[in-house]
Amino acid sequence: MKDSEAIAQFLEMLAAEGGAARNTLLAYGSDLRGASELLGGGLVGADMAGLQKLGGEWMALSRTSVARKASVLRRFFAFLEEEGIRRDDPSDALPRPAVQRALPRTLSHGDIERLFDTLEERRRDRHADPLTLRLIALVELLYGSGLRATELVSLPRHALRGDRPFLILRGKGGRERLVPISDRARMAVADWGAHVPGDQPWLFPSGHGHLSRVRLFQLVRELAAEAGIPPQRISPHVLRHAFATHLLEGGADLRALQTMLGHADIATTQIYTHVNSAHLVELVNARHPLMDAARRRLGSGPEPGPGPDG
Repeated sequence: MKDSEAIAQFLEMLAAEGGAARNTLLAYGSDLRGASELLGGGLVGADMAGLQKLGGEWMALSRTSVARKASVLRRFFAFLEEEGIRRDDPSDALPRPAVQRALPRTLSHGDIERLFDTLEERRRDRHADPLTLRLIALVELLYGSGLRATELVSLPRHALRGDRPFLILRGKGGRERLVPISDRARMAVADWGAHVPGDQPWLFPSGHGHLSRVRLFQLVRELAAEAGIPPQRISPHVLRHAFATHLLEGGADLRALQTMLGHADIATTQIYTHVNSAHLVELVNARHPLMDAARRRLGSGPEPGPGPDG
């Protein structure tokens, strides 16, 4: 079987059985075709020596890129073996670089308060003009419900009902999930919805379609600058991270959070436990009395005040 045929079948399987998103399929296809070219079109019949050669060709790439490419190839060879196209799986020869997963960027509670204070000031100063009401609704749904940017901008006009504190979304891979909507968010959407024509198919229309992800990104960064937060620290996805991190800090169950975020794998959600742990370490270092004593001994903290006897 030719590489091109095997790759097409593999991607078709991912789409049909795994519900893989279009961008995922494009990325996997690109990685597999690139590996096929490096091996001279012999990916389906590659042996362990050939895969070791691939590892050598990838040496100039970052560890993250190598790990991604190797992961795709492992899935591909497992598929070939399961389908009887190959009798063996040579993927043990692929490199396994250690990759430390970066913690997601997030925002403090103070940052969030500044964002919403700025929105409220804008509402008062501009007499609740429609664009301000739209921005309030967008931010309420990003931080209040943890929606992905694509999910948010493509919400149908009547996705939220005033009497229903949740909505059902179809997210990555076509998976449906139930997302709770706060009373604040429902009120914000109702205020904005009054300015959306009844025949509009989108809740956040723009031009001939709906608001774009790029424009949402710009609006969020403009709001951050107005609130005194460095714009490079924020994005719609960072607000989703803040939603998850702050819920965990408040005692939310990890499985419930996985459902709300629409993660297929609990391991994806568990990254937020590391964010929460980092926050706890910072809290101990900043607030624990033993840490204060250590800083005083090193001369980096305030001198102790007079005791009860002066």
